[in-house]
Amino acid sequence: MAIKTDLQNESALPDVPSSLQFQEWVTAALQQVHRDFEQTIRIVDEDESRDLNRRFRNKDSATNVLAFPSDSELLDYDCLGDLVICAPVVASEAALQGKPLLAHWAHLVVHGMLHLQGFDHQSDRETRHMEALEIKILDSLGYTNPYNV
Repeated sequence: MAIKTDLQNESALPDVPSSLQFQEWVTAALQQVHRDFEQTIRIVDEDESRDLNRRFRNKDSATNVLAFPSDSELLDYDCLGDLVICAPVVASEAALQGKPLLAHWAHLVVHGMLHLQGFDHQSDRETRHMEALEIKILDSLGYTNPYNV
């Protein structure tokens, strides 16, 4: 299985992990995906995050990660969807929660990738399942439980 990660950081926002780190996190988060595909991760500022969150979730605020699942039947390549991550929100949350910045980036990529694969946290049961997966995946990458804040 080959995974190509397309990292977009048009605003050249600082403190963004390397393409190789994103590739590692995307690969680790895959659950039952056994095909080649391309994964887009767009790094945005607060204005773009707020605009996307308003348009697609009716929430007028910037957010850490947005996951947009694709309908790969309409594409000429396989793609689970797009992740949009707001770098300033990631940095702010990591500082407020006393987490290493890189660990928080890893968590949000894993979280978003699970959303693209159909996992959610709309009920307590779904939340427990998704969080357990996140903890397991992050542990395999050498990161501690992100929910122990």
